[in-house]
Amino acid sequence: MSGTPPSSSDAPRPHTPLLEPSSSTGEDLGDGAPDEATEGPLHQNIPAGIGLMILGIFLFVANDVMGKWLVATYTVGQVLLIRSAAGLVMLSPSIWKAGLNTVLFPPSPKLNLLRIFLTTCEVACFYWAVSYIPLADIVTLYMAAPIFVTALAYPLLGEKIDTPRVIAIIIGFIGVIIAMRPSSASFSLPALVALSGCLFFSLMMIITRHLRGTKGIVLVTWQSMAALLLGAVISPIGWVTPTPRDFVLLLMLGVVATLAHIAVNKALKLAPAAIIMPYQYTQIIWAVIFGIIIFGDWPDQMMIMGSALIIAAGLFIFWREQKVGRKEKDA
Repeated sequence: MSGTPPSSSDAPRPHTPLLEPSSSTGEDLGDGAPDEATEGPLHQNIPAGIGLMILGIFLFVANDVMGKWLVATYTVGQVLLIRSAAGLVMLSPSIWKAGLNTVLFPPSPKLNLLRIFLTTCEVACFYWAVSYIPLADIVTLYMAAPIFVTALAYPLLGEKIDTPRVIAIIIGFIGVIIAMRPSSASFSLPALVALSGCLFFSLMMIITRHLRGTKGIVLVTWQSMAALLLGAVISPIGWVTPTPRDFVLLLMLGVVATLAHIAVNKALKLAPAAIIMPYQYTQIIWAVIFGIIIFGDWPDQMMIMGSALIIAAGLFIFWREQKVGRKEKDA
């Protein structure tokens, strides 16, 4: 990974890596990020874009709820295996459209392999940790991903970070500490695994910025294949034969995640990212609601305070980078 900053003509897109913890991708499943033409006034439908974004985030959290429910009975390997198989079936029309050669022979193979390794570690960490700690707590930690990405941009990419963003990073990390409830219990194995998953997620997003010329379908297909392979290797350990109902739910993990991606990507084509991306923070609202109704997990004051600081820091970083990006574009 190069440590030299990107040129102004190849400036990175703003950090918005939240979306779906248990799948780790916000990339387009078709032809990549929407181009400038699709963002013009004639193609915009902002209310529809906002609605699709909220729907996509709701589906992501519903998918994570199903995952948390299922890993209470079935192993992480089983979840990865069946979920990834269903996801690949859902992706097959896009894979066929893109062409097998395009998918099987991606550019920058070394970076792609590193990204696959990170995403596979992240999804395994997520499913393992969510079986032990409340969903809202994990979502709160993952909301810090944009803060981790911004903090890592300087040592890994050589990007300059101005003082306002440094302050936001510090505030965000304070929010993470508060959300983890500073005590000996904060350093329990599940909490540390969840935090490690967030770090893997952040590193994956940084690598994705280097691969932004790669089609989204290529990135998603390879990470699904890697998760499928890992699931196939480890699922025999502690295998529990699923009931017909649970087998359908395991398949639905891949189906719902794919539908959620489609909703978010369509939203990005209908409305500017600056308008709809902040709605990704509705993820914590859905996580709390589902946590209370299904698992009886009520958020405590520490989690609420930590979430507020993390969201505030993340929104500020997003707003700041949008502002800086506009200035660089106008220069």
